[in-house]
Amino acid sequence: MARKGIKKMKNTFLLAACGTLCLVTLRANPPQAASPLSPGPETDRAPVLVELFTSEGCSTCPPADTLLSKLESLQPIDGAQIIALEEHVDYWNHDGWVDSYSSPDWTLRQQAYVDRFKGKSPFTPQMVVDGQSQFVGNNPQDAQAAIQEAAHRLKTQISITGVPSDKGDAQRFEIRVGNRAGAATEEPADVWIAVTEDGLRSSVKAGENAGKDLSHVATLRYLHKAGSAPAKDSSPLVLTQQVKFKASWKKENLHIVVFVQERKSLHVLGAASVRIAG
Repeated sequence: MARKGIKKMKNTFLLAACGTLCLVTLRANPPQAASPLSPGPETDRAPVLVELFTSEGCSTCPPADTLLSKLESLQPIDGAQIIALEEHVDYWNHDGWVDSYSSPDWTLRQQAYVDRFKGKSPFTPQMVVDGQSQFVGNNPQDAQAAIQEAAHRLKTQISITGVPSDKGDAQRFEIRVGNRAGAATEEPADVWIAVTEDGLRSSVKAGENAGKDLSHVATLRYLHKAGSAPAKDSSPLVLTQQVKFKASWKKENLHIVVFVQERKSLHVLGAASVRIAG
């Protein structure tokens, strides 16, 4: 089902490396044009959702995982706050290795993008930026170009606030979604809430990556449709959503990600992310 014949591309990360993590903000004002090689003022950063469809059974995926990690940790693209989702598909679960982070739900999500982009079949690694562009996920030049373009689009503003809860394994969140800036049509749009986990590792014992120690960032653990976004020029939407955390998840490594996505075009209109307190 996957394209095993994709040529392995160089993992040279041509974007400027920051010595420390770049401070980011959820403001979504379109940034001013500037050099892509150095992070701009934090108030100029627009949230951009970067999804990577990957698998521990795919030999060309580790360089893409590394690229996503650098994009998320270094935030090296001027004007963009990169919000990462690493989605492990399940169709590589053969040749003696099962990716423990894979899910058929993430495979179905990728298939929706395949249909949207009129592709022949799913492949890994695939990177999708704001639901509007896709390319082989270990190509840093394509990633830079797509993220820069996405950062200059109008963004729907989203905020996430934690609500006190008595349950240790669950937390409630208040989600506020502003007017649907950047929407091309009045088609329905959905509000999605996700949980991602950093710091996951695997020592692969079989398959194409046998003998390798792999590390992951922003691994998708949970994805749920929280509601529907209001039409353009309507009042802001306020939702309250409870998320239950599994015991196997390390709470200090978790993020809550919320994004608004048009139901037909799959364009992501806005996104936001907050870290869970450990």
